[in-house]
Amino acid sequence: MTEPRKLTLEIFRYNPSDPDDEPRFQRYQLIEAPGMTLFIALNLIREEQDPGLNFDFVCRAGICGSCAMMLNGRPALACRTLTSSLDTHIRLAPLPVFELIADLSVNTGKWMREMSENLEVWIHTTIEANLDAIEPPMEPSLAQEIYELDRCIECGCCVAGCGTALMRSDFVGAVGFNKIARFRLDPRDQRTDENYYELIGTDDGIFGCMSLLACQDVCPKNLSLQTQLAFLRRKMLRTVL
Repeated sequence: MTEPRKLTLEIFRYNPSDPDDEPRFQRYQLIEAPGMTLFIALNLIREEQDPGLNFDFVCRAGICGSCAMMLNGRPALACRTLTSSLDTHIRLAPLPVFELIADLSVNTGKWMREMSENLEVWIHTTIEANLDAIEPPMEPSLAQEIYELDRCIECGCCVAGCGTALMRSDFVGAVGFNKIARFRLDPRDQRTDENYYELIGTDDGIFGCMSLLACQDVCPKNLSLQTQLAFLRRKMLRTVL
């Protein structure tokens, strides 16, 4: 029987609300168990070694996106990462770009809300709502396309892995472009490409993307983000040519 591995987790520690605290990395060790994920490892550390360790989680199933963090310099979900797939030395840090709460916990919700409000990611229509009316049917193929874009869990991995977002705090990011692509497909939304150009037709928007492909590489839901970025860029160019 193979001897279980001893893991060393080097975890970023810092509480910005504590004026006496300083950024640092702290090491923890634990014995690996079969099927252990980073989420399980972090919970064991918090339960048995350091109850003050801050990190986020909700679903534990790769659906909520709360446990996104930098794993050896790459954005990933802790709950979907098996420790057996990693070396025995693991370095964890919070996602960049987002406001740091403490340790591995960042405020992705604040960033996502501001992005959603700036891009107006809701259905725009002049048709008055009638709660008694039957909603018009949608072609299954179109509904599937919209559903595919709606699978985004807003974990922030694509933003944290984006070179432009790291340099420009006002950059929309792949998650924002994905939302624009989703509402552009929706037949209930009456906006035109000219309307969308007003939202993303700048260097802070679609023309600021450097096409480094990192957003798609680190997306835990395997969304075709680069396909949507390229498509939107072509459509936005056509509105001004």
